[in-house]
Amino acid sequence: MRLTRLVARGFRNLADVECELPAAGVALLGANGQGKTNLLEAIYYPVLFRSLRGASDAEVIGFGGPGFQVKATVELDDRSTALTTTVSSGARRKRITVDGEEQRRLTDAVGIWMAVAFLPSDVALAGGPATERRHYLDRMLSLADHRYLTSLSRYRAALAQRNSGLRQDRPDLAAMFDRPLATAGAQIVAARLAWLERASSQFAEELSWLGDTTDAELRYHGHADLADPSAWPAALEAAAQRDRSRGMTTVGPHRDDLRLLIAGRAVREFGSTGQQRSAAVALKLIEIATLRQSRGTEPALLLDDVFAELDRNRQERLAERLLSPSRQTVLTAPRRDELPPSLAVPVWTVCRGVIER
Repeated sequence: MRLTRLVARGFRNLADVECELPAAGVALLGANGQGKTNLLEAIYYPVLFRSLRGASDAEVIGFGGPGFQVKATVELDDRSTALTTTVSSGARRKRITVDGEEQRRLTDAVGIWMAVAFLPSDVALAGGPATERRHYLDRMLSLADHRYLTSLSRYRAALAQRNSGLRQDRPDLAAMFDRPLATAGAQIVAARLAWLERASSQFAEELSWLGDTTDAELRYHGHADLADPSAWPAALEAAAQRDRSRGMTTVGPHRDDLRLLIAGRAVREFGSTGQQRSAAVALKLIEIATLRQSRGTEPALLLDDVFAELDRNRQERLAERLLSPSRQTVLTAPRRDELPPSLAVPVWTVCRGVIER
């Protein structure tokens, strides 16, 4: 899977972009604040139709602008697909088209273009709060299997309605959403556990390759029994008083976590900075493998300053693991000497939002 053409207008500080991307990818050089990461963000936007940095669409619109548009032409198996997103300032919803046909539901367009992004902030996957790892699981599994995305959308809708009833101190109203919550929630937990069976051993293998101990594992922290819809009524009943006092649902996959362990100790609490960085890299490598195996194609890879502050040996080891001739890779760096010597892609520069080849 490759991005062959990108058009971006009104997107953050970028000047209007119209460019053809090389099949192997490209390296983007430029000082901080010039727009390198913004260009990566524009490339990633049509994956989930939202910012890879968690920004709202209003924040993505260029300063004082009327809106933005991103058009990505994606090629898979000699077939091209054009994904266009148009966001107008003040509009309640974005307009998404696939080959010119407007999509009524965002879920119908998600996952047509697949890319894995790795930002410096992604070290929070290992050292940050549980929300980081839940987002990781939900993003990856939604792209890997459209059924997961459908279940996640239904679960969030039922959860919002149930919580609304709880905030109104209407347990009868909240209970009306117990069944759809249980049905969708069980599918989410079951999918996460199935993924974990495959991923835990790979986590240890990736850490070993990166130079850390092989005594590592992933564990699901939550109610694994909720993979069975029949377990939900008892779990919700047990949490009923707590839910009512807090005005929110306190049991379900929206509260669970993915625990990263080395030598039986949680990486988040006890891991060194180096171990947390390696663990985050390992999760990204697992994300690539998960999408490749589930979708039968290689996702693109977007790397933002991931080689910075690494010695040459570590750069080469990481480059060997991340860079592949079968994978389109777009990466950024402030200077050429922070790019791995083995990198074989064209180099572009970004200055004040303008791209120069």
